[in-house]
Amino acid sequence: MPKKILIIKNITHEGPGLLETILERCMIDSETTDLSDGGILPDPLHYDALVILGGPQSANDKTESMQREIELARRALDAGLPCLGICLGLQVLVKAGGGSVITNPLKETGFFDHEGQPYMVDLTEAGKEDPLFRNMSDTFRVFQLHGETVAITDTMQLLAEGVHCRNQAVRIGTNAYGLQCHFELTPEMLTEWASIDRDLQMMHEEDLIMQFNAVQEEYTNTGLSLMHNFLRIAGIA
Repeated sequence: MPKKILIIKNITHEGPGLLETILERCMIDSETTDLSDGGILPDPLHYDALVILGGPQSANDKTESMQREIELARRALDAGLPCLGICLGLQVLVKAGGGSVITNPLKETGFFDHEGQPYMVDLTEAGKEDPLFRNMSDTFRVFQLHGETVAITDTMQLLAEGVHCRNQAVRIGTNAYGLQCHFELTPEMLTEWASIDRDLQMMHEEDLIMQFNAVQEEYTNTGLSLMHNFLRIAGIA
């Protein structure tokens, strides 16, 4: 029976990006539900993996939609379903796994921090050994767009850390992963986000595009490798 992934969108414009590229290359089927457009949450156990994307919401929201999403993530984690959460998706998975979501000391936005330094994340010793980062560098340039972070439990493993927001990549259990930074970004997504997101609107769109162009080849190769590694972990690719 063909493998199939469930992809949850929290907002229409935050799509799977480079993950979609890999799914198409590997001819892997997926089903996407857009919660911001009235999408219904199906049973995650009818799928072979779960991906939760980013969005402007908080995992601390008391809305019915967020409570259902956290419960879906908890059901997936309890069943050992391979999971990948990006930005808000990380925070949903961590909260579902017993951790918490808190305000980060500094809001992280774009490719450079408030001191003009590029956002970088470094693998921990555990991250260097984890199959999610198989055959990849120990340090990455990343794009950030968040104001919250996670507090992880003793049963979760920190795989990558940053300067202004430590918990950048987390493993929950054996095959569920969360990424605070964005490895999935494409040029088309960045252009759309820059016209919609309030924090990005405070920057010059031309500068953002130029900054992305300068690192696009390396960034794209990193994102594609990571997404493919996750599919391998999930037994799909």
